[in-house]
Amino acid sequence: DYLDKGEFIETLAAGELEYQTFANAFPFEETADQAEAIARVLEDLHKPQPMDRIVCGDVGFGKTEVAMRAAFVAVQSGRQVVVLVPTTLLAEQHAQSFRDRFADWPVRIESLSRFRSGKESASVLAGLEQGSVDIVIATHRLLHADARFRNLGLIVVDEEHRFGVRDKEKLKALRAEVHVLTLTATPIPRT
Repeated sequence: DYLDKGEFIETLAAGELEYQTFANAFPFEETADQAEAIARVLEDLHKPQPMDRIVCGDVGFGKTEVAMRAAFVAVQSGRQVVVLVPTTLLAEQHAQSFRDRFADWPVRIESLSRFRSGKESASVLAGLEQGSVDIVIATHRLLHADARFRNLGLIVVDEEHRFGVRDKEKLKALRAEVHVLTLTATPIPRT
């Protein structure tokens, strides 16, 4: 149950050394804004209520690294991560970036887009339900695939404004249950 946060928070604290090792492997120097965004996201992940945070920055700001740090913390805590992107090309780019960044860690990363065959997509969906897939990078196709997760903990949405109304309604339903991190280069008005 998502609301039982005690175990989740204890696991986060126990994984501090692993997190530091992962963070130190970042091949670039963090900018001050990037470091602040990472700190705030990690702080939100430690809170008992689900995170709903937007990270807004220009292309090249390092938003993907912010998402990767959050994904690392979630996976180390035994949670699954979904990275939703608006295009198939971006799904492939993010999948490769995540695989490269997590190469030294026992994390299974899959992608789900129209580039995957029906059999491959079914295998990814089965892996999500069984818990053998830790991170899935997917287009809106995942929202309509009746995906079931063993232990979903974090959804990263890249460029939410490029998703349709039906997709946003499905995302809104999930916001009450799991952490949500939205990445955008375009400010999103919210009320």
